[in-house]
Amino acid sequence: MTTPQPLKKNISPFAIPDVRRFIAFRVLFNSRFYYPVFTILFLDFGLTVAQFSILNAVWAATIVLLEVPSGALADVIGRKRLLVFASAVMVVEVGIISFIPLLSPRVTFIVFLVNRILSGFAEAAASGADEALAYDALTARGNPQEWGRVLDYMTRFKAVGFIVAMTLGAAVYDPRLVQRLCDFAGFDLVVSQSVTMRFPLYLTFVLALGCLWVTLGMTNDSVTDQTRETPDNNPGSKDVSATGIQSLVQAFRITLEGGRWIIGTWFVLWVMLFGMLFDGVIRMTTTLSSQYYRLVNIPESLFGILGSTVAILGIFIPRLALKIAETRPPRDALALTAFLALVGLWTMNFFWSYLGIIPALITSSAMYFNGFFISYYLNRETASKNRATVLSFKGLIYNVSYGVLGVAYALVLKTHRAALESVSMGVVDSVAMENQVFVDVFVCFPLVFMAGLTVMVLFSFLTFKKKSS
Repeated sequence: MTTPQPLKKNISPFAIPDVRRFIAFRVLFNSRFYYPVFTILFLDFGLTVAQFSILNAVWAATIVLLEVPSGALADVIGRKRLLVFASAVMVVEVGIISFIPLLSPRVTFIVFLVNRILSGFAEAAASGADEALAYDALTARGNPQEWGRVLDYMTRFKAVGFIVAMTLGAAVYDPRLVQRLCDFAGFDLVVSQSVTMRFPLYLTFVLALGCLWVTLGMTNDSVTDQTRETPDNNPGSKDVSATGIQSLVQAFRITLEGGRWIIGTWFVLWVMLFGMLFDGVIRMTTTLSSQYYRLVNIPESLFGILGSTVAILGIFIPRLALKIAETRPPRDALALTAFLALVGLWTMNFFWSYLGIIPALITSSAMYFNGFFISYYLNRETASKNRATVLSFKGLIYNVSYGVLGVAYALVLKTHRAALESVSMGVVDSVAMENQVFVDVFVCFPLVFMAGLTVMVLFSFLTFKKKSS
């Protein structure tokens, strides 16, 4: 394999092949056409709501268990290898549910269980390794100060991909719309939900194949040879070709070193903790967005369009976030993100009819700012040899936070529902009860966010004050 020559430092970052492939990977890996119909897709395959909850819990647990080890493994065996593996797993996990025949409910559940485990595995393998690969390529062959521009373009392309996936995925899932299109085109076909429910999966399967093709074309293993895998820069580089056991031992050692470095580097530690707070609370509200939209009287047929509208924010926010990150101190980035999150979360609790879309968009904008700022600061502060490991630690604590909040929210819902049922003596419409519980408990999100933010700001202030004295 020919070793690529270092490029001039003033070259555009998008002239570097691995940077372009990083952007393409992010778009293809995340733009899944079944997202707008995610819940009802599982139910239409014959699964119950309880089984759906179990499958998502398995998915989250898989990511938590594999997040950091996979990142450390990427630092040992190579980022490209892990990304190729993640793409191949995506092909398998999407493929098995795309082409599974409708058999017994038990078989269907087992297949979807395998799908969720593989999906979590792919998410964990890709997390951190893709950014680390692209940043290393930019450092070796371009100017690392251009990383903000890369994030800007990546986020905007990803948003466009998400818009297309949300809109088209919801459209092809609707048998009535597909039937009208067939009739208009003159096709003598009769389509049903059992047929159209697979269309978003087929489209995602095509993206998975494209994702695999993109990762196979990455070349950063060679760049890494020049920039990272030397005795001085990365003592473990000679273990790249070692046995599987040696690689795992090396990955475990790098994991411990990465954890110690994060704890000992106050700025990085607090960036990750603040990012965890923002991501956990806002992502929980995003997960519940369909129920929120229903309660503010938005027709379900518009859910996909609303998802696309939210994605449009990702086209414009990165440019503003980049300007702030380059010209203002990190505390200003924190203040802006916190302000947007608080305003959005509090005003969502009013459940304004139709106008409730506005606070939901404000909350989503805080999520975009948070994602940009955290990636910008972590990549800037982290050395190449530990970058995938550190980014995987970020993914780990994000998913732990999300999981803990999810369990706590479910317990609060159950407790409040039991209290309402005891008052009403069980004489109440079940749907109305679910809606009332949702509205009553939603206030927990801004309260938890305010409490967490207050504690973190106080302790971070004391930490940096003590460090500077």
